[in-house]
Amino acid sequence: MTETIATALTERLGCRYPIISAGMGGPARSELAAAVSSAGGFGQLGMVRESPALIEREIAAVKRLTNRPFAVNLIPAATDPKLLEDELAACFKAGVSAMCFFWDVDQKAIARAKREGCLVLHQVGSVADAVKAEDAGADVIIVQGVEAGGHVWGKRGLSVLLPEVVDAVEVPVAASGGIVDGRGLAAALALGAAGVHCGTVFLASPESFAHDYHKQRLVEAGSDSTVHTDLFAINWPPDSPVRVLKNSETEAAGKKLWGYHPDQLPREVIAKEDGAPVYRYSTASPLKVTTGKLEAMALYAGDGVARVNAIRPAAQIIEHMMAEAIATIRSDAARITAVAAG
Repeated sequence: MTETIATALTERLGCRYPIISAGMGGPARSELAAAVSSAGGFGQLGMVRESPALIEREIAAVKRLTNRPFAVNLIPAATDPKLLEDELAACFKAGVSAMCFFWDVDQKAIARAKREGCLVLHQVGSVADAVKAEDAGADVIIVQGVEAGGHVWGKRGLSVLLPEVVDAVEVPVAASGGIVDGRGLAAALALGAAGVHCGTVFLASPESFAHDYHKQRLVEAGSDSTVHTDLFAINWPPDSPVRVLKNSETEAAGKKLWGYHPDQLPREVIAKEDGAPVYRYSTASPLKVTTGKLEAMALYAGDGVARVNAIRPAAQIIEHMMAEAIATIRSDAARITAVAAG
């Protein structure tokens, strides 16, 4: 078994390793969440705007695959209130022990989850929201830098924002944004984080529900392959930036990568997701069940994607990340000791 680094995060979440897999809407289904938790990390189901029936099935599937803790990720700001209520009810009925929320701090959702006995993780993009989430009852804060893939609430670099959030709250803080390996984990710990929250590297795993085309594009990506934009806006509230791989749509937009409103974009079907239409400029990413113009869809990726060079099982990702983090920390300690002795 790989060595670990015990932190306030591993203690709070009941996992062996300080690594949380992001609750990516679509790709983070039961196979990925269970694989991460089984391997000692903390897995999450990404169930934004999914039906209560699917949520119940996915939770049951995770529980069949592992007895380790995991969370369900929901996004109140991007969900119809009635559907959100039904989603929460499905989670609580299924006995979920932890919930994760993202985007605006929804104090009512946090309070509801706490009343049901759940741990609450909340992903934020600012110091103010971190404090607000903690005050509302969040047990873990995930701080997102602008380097993150998918929907990006953070507007500042993680290395600047992370220590500010760590200083502002008492609960454990996980770092998110561009972290794909052990060096990133070691750096986050050095800046005061108690662990990391990773999406892109787990997106490129056999267990993720992402389409193979998306995974291959991640592996092929270089250091300048991502773009920060609000072009992919349909299905989300206005002013909801994303980080995606460059594709024909971002190239066609040229220098106009900002200023798009979901209600003003055309409804042109370019793909089908399990039979349902997917519009050009939708926030949907290609899944295993998606057919059509995959290249033109939102291909989410964080800014660290150039270091994702293979599709690897979740357990292997965690093992390599922990081994590299420990080796990095020991190497840094030895170098500092040598300098001090000199």
